[in-house]
Amino acid sequence: MKFEQHKLIQRKQPILCVLLFLTYFAKAQDDSSFKERKFSYHFQTTVISQGTNRFKSPYVGDNSFLPTEPTRSSITATAFLAYKPARNTYIVFNPEIAGGRGLSATTGMAGFPNGEIYRIGDPKLQPFIARLYIEKRFPLSNIKAKVWDEANQIQEKANEAYFSVLVGKFSITDFFDDLPTSNDPRTQYLNWALMGSGAWDYPANTRGYTMGAVFQYIQKTWALKAAITTVPTEANGPTLQFKPGKAMGTVIEYSHENIFNNLKGGKTSLHAGIFYNNARMGNYNQSIKNAGSTIPDITDSRKYGRVKAGIYAGLNTDYSHIHHFLNASWSDGKNETWAFTEIDRSITAGIQFDGYYWKRNNDKFAIAFIANGLSEPHRKYLAAGGIGFMVGDGKLNYAPEQIFEAYYFFQVYKGISLTPDYQFAINPAYNKDRGPANIYAIRLHIEL
Repeated sequence: MKFEQHKLIQRKQPILCVLLFLTYFAKAQDDSSFKERKFSYHFQTTVISQGTNRFKSPYVGDNSFLPTEPTRSSITATAFLAYKPARNTYIVFNPEIAGGRGLSATTGMAGFPNGEIYRIGDPKLQPFIARLYIEKRFPLSNIKAKVWDEANQIQEKANEAYFSVLVGKFSITDFFDDLPTSNDPRTQYLNWALMGSGAWDYPANTRGYTMGAVFQYIQKTWALKAAITTVPTEANGPTLQFKPGKAMGTVIEYSHENIFNNLKGGKTSLHAGIFYNNARMGNYNQSIKNAGSTIPDITDSRKYGRVKAGIYAGLNTDYSHIHHFLNASWSDGKNETWAFTEIDRSITAGIQFDGYYWKRNNDKFAIAFIANGLSEPHRKYLAAGGIGFMVGDGKLNYAPEQIFEAYYFFQVYKGISLTPDYQFAINPAYNKDRGPANIYAIRLHIEL
């Protein structure tokens, strides 16, 4: 496939050089020695090129997945910088650049096939601050464990149990809804519904980041976390705001690292969360009523204080060199999607095989299945011709959106990987009249 970002990369070479310079001294962890540090420097860049075949499409709406179009590409580059200025105090700073285009202008599927692309019209590479936060930890015991140097993680002997308060800018999925086998489109599955729980309309700006506070009570094998954050001023908007009880995001999660102690040779982790978001959302039923016999517009019923609430839960099992996950999420679906994607119910499952079995220890092969659904008010709104910011074919012959994804992660060299990826989408945007679509991708990922 042809990478369309070459010219963009050339125009922004100085920015890339700065990010590379910042991470020049990054060192891979060495199991033979352990030295505590105050700094951590890492870097990543990911380029994804993606295309689709021609598929059945008797009609096309404003937010339809297009049956034919050129290959589209995306690129991100991030510097992960962490500093420990004082005991139990951490500062994280992640400058990032991103650019490119998604298929169909990043619309047309609720489970969009490229988790690295944003819903931004301008394809040019743009620099921005992804994360900038400070964390203060309060130890709950004197027992310490080795923590190795990783992205946004400083090598040290840290307390196993602690309470922490974190304030600043971040992605809320950095701390919540983490399935080890299915959470990172830079090295794992590409689909949005496999980055996390699809029905959690998690608070974020257009690029996926928010501002707020995270509270964590961490024990050796379990944790309790909560967060209060800003939300966009408009659906899928770049600007964030915080109005107590009117425009804010909240989430509480419990997680357990080894919930089944009797699993011989294996380990199963669990996380489960409750979310409750307020924003100036529109209401599907109200907009349908307002429209009468015309096409409804969700923006005409927006008002502050509207709620989107729901739950999510996931299990991840590691058994030798096989890793399996199962995840489910649900939201009430009464009010419009505000930040993530138009999913009100979602179930995902997948399995990953390490390359150990074919003597390629750092490779992996994985497959997954996604089933996404909508609430009844959301269905009626789309069937009446309404559109959201992700989907809208102009009419709707409803059926659950189903997607299969498979990828092979091939390590070319330490820190460099190539991943061919295939997705098969049935009923894209919940519409039986359109598809199925075959989506192909190749991903280049470099990390230091």
